[in-house]
Amino acid sequence: MRQGPLAGRYPAVAAMVTLALIPYLALSAALDPLVPIITEQLHMTTQAMALSSGLGNAAYAVGTVLAVQFAQHLPQRRMLLLYAVVLVIGSVIAAAAPNATAFIAGHVLQGLATSMLLIAAAPPLTIGFPRDKLRNTAVIMNMCVFGAVALGPFLGGVQAEAHAWRPLFWIVAAVALAALVLAALTFDDAPPADPEAPRDLKAIGLATVGCTAAFVGAAQLSTHEISDFAVTAPMFGGLALIVALIVYQFRAHRPLLTIRTMLTSAIPVAGVGVALFAAAASIAATTLTAAVFMQHFSPVQVGLLYLPELGGAIVMAVVFGVVISRRAMHFLPLVGMGLLAAGIAVFRASLPANVPLALVGSALTGLALGATVAPALFVAGFSLRSNSLQRVFAIIELLRAVAAFMVAPIFAHLATRYSGDLLEGTNVALWVGFALAIGGAMFGVAVYALSGARPQTPDLDEFLDGDSPAWYSPPLLARLRGLPPAPPAIAAQPSTPPVAHRHPSHAAGPILFAYDGSDLARYAITQAAQQLSPYRDAVVVCVWQPVDVGFAPSDNRPFDADCAGEVRRAAEQTAAHGATLARAAGFESCSLAIEAAPTWKGIVDAADQHDAGLIVLGPHRRSGLFGHLQGSVAAAVLSHTTIPVLLVPQPSGDREPAAPPIRQKAGVASAR
Repeated sequence: MRQGPLAGRYPAVAAMVTLALIPYLALSAALDPLVPIITEQLHMTTQAMALSSGLGNAAYAVGTVLAVQFAQHLPQRRMLLLYAVVLVIGSVIAAAAPNATAFIAGHVLQGLATSMLLIAAAPPLTIGFPRDKLRNTAVIMNMCVFGAVALGPFLGGVQAEAHAWRPLFWIVAAVALAALVLAALTFDDAPPADPEAPRDLKAIGLATVGCTAAFVGAAQLSTHEISDFAVTAPMFGGLALIVALIVYQFRAHRPLLTIRTMLTSAIPVAGVGVALFAAAASIAATTLTAAVFMQHFSPVQVGLLYLPELGGAIVMAVVFGVVISRRAMHFLPLVGMGLLAAGIAVFRASLPANVPLALVGSALTGLALGATVAPALFVAGFSLRSNSLQRVFAIIELLRAVAAFMVAPIFAHLATRYSGDLLEGTNVALWVGFALAIGGAMFGVAVYALSGARPQTPDLDEFLDGDSPAWYSPPLLARLRGLPPAPPAIAAQPSTPPVAHRHPSHAAGPILFAYDGSDLARYAITQAAQQLSPYRDAVVVCVWQPVDVGFAPSDNRPFDADCAGEVRRAAEQTAAHGATLARAAGFESCSLAIEAAPTWKGIVDAADQHDAGLIVLGPHRRSGLFGHLQGSVAAAVLSHTTIPVLLVPQPSGDREPAAPPIRQKAGVASAR
């Protein structure tokens, strides 16, 4: 399996995800004060600028569905690299745009690539590392989405104060390029998730046409009345197609999205509902109040008024990281909806130009956003098996994009058209946002109560293993339907890893074979047997990770790479097969499967645990530019251990010993 030099390094992977998601999300929140400057310099109309935002948001929504489909049939990490390339290209086109057409095209590519990066990169960061990293992942995910959005108005205000827009766009392009570099450095090749899955062109078509029509219709509100056919036809027609997508996926035998599972289970419905209410209500607390403040303050001063949102988002991201492994996680979205309602009320009192109240309202809104959408997303995700996480992220981001990005122009239209007074219209819209915040909290509580759901401490080990959800979620409205509660699952006891037996006559420690199921690893065992004394004790180690896997199964049997339990069992079988080969070569061997990232760390730790006297590796040759950029497991082992290492090179004249083709359902390939 091809690897970059930083493959499996959590800080590098987390940095890559952060840099990949921030550019577009921050830019979207920074655009409002830049609209007059961009339209003037690119000779765009206000309608064209609204269309650019609408198409970019539609591309973001559609990208979630496309990314799930591509993950089924195409190598996932290679696609992640492609998405990062598209993000860089889109950012460069937008920054250098000579006209409106180029600007719109670049912005659309940015939105499309960002959502695809989110679906491709975020679930592996969540389930592809041990449990102790999950808290950090929760903080990072919260900050990626809402920290970037909270920072946007300040960045836009600073740039607008200079009466320019291209420098900010070039900075975004530079950040996207840094994300691409990290994507290459952390590359860890993984095959498709399920090559036998159907190609659901109908779902992709419904999502594409529905989202595009709905967002284009909403964008028309900048120059049309809400009753105009140019608005109502595409907007409501697009929403109807999105509803048709949900119904179609609910009834599909092998759906692309896990709609049926989510809509029939209580806790996921509550989580998704709260996230949608929060996304819609928060628009009133930011976009509309900013329009009023712009009448009294400069763009940079308005940006400073919203800077406390970033502080609130940071604080709540840390809180989320603390409670993610506790029962209190269920209550965090409820607290967030209360904070959101309070923030909207304070913002309303701050109009038209009360700075202290505006700062308090901004801080409350930041706390609220950090406590609602991302926690609600994980509450829904924990209610399903971890191998569904990618689809869960896709569904929630699709629906959240519809709720947030479509509500914004509708609210703005209401504020500007109501009685012809922006301040009065904004006050009315804020009351609507306040009602949405309260309604979202009541919705979540009602679903829990009517379904018999109860806050539970998540079993993160079971969830990350992929064997079961983190907690039990009863059927939707189970109490009303008279359904009995299901008995709680009994957690499986962890098995004790085997420890190598050392024969009394053997003074030296056992030989540790790093075995990934490839023909080169088999060749290393047979060649080592010719060089070493027979009847030595040996430990055959197969290192694995969910999602990226890291080995080729011994029996070529397909398995789900997103399910850690299935990957672990396949790794155990592969290690056992390697031990059989070692015994046939004359070693007294046992097998061991270790979950570790990066791979070299699992090898070194196993060698230290078993007091190995020698480590045997079969390093793969590399060629080409990408080969030079890739890291070497053998080199990393050599630099991190004091135990002697025997490297068995590939046979001369061959790139690698021939291996039979592997027909697989999920990420399995020979380690490189």
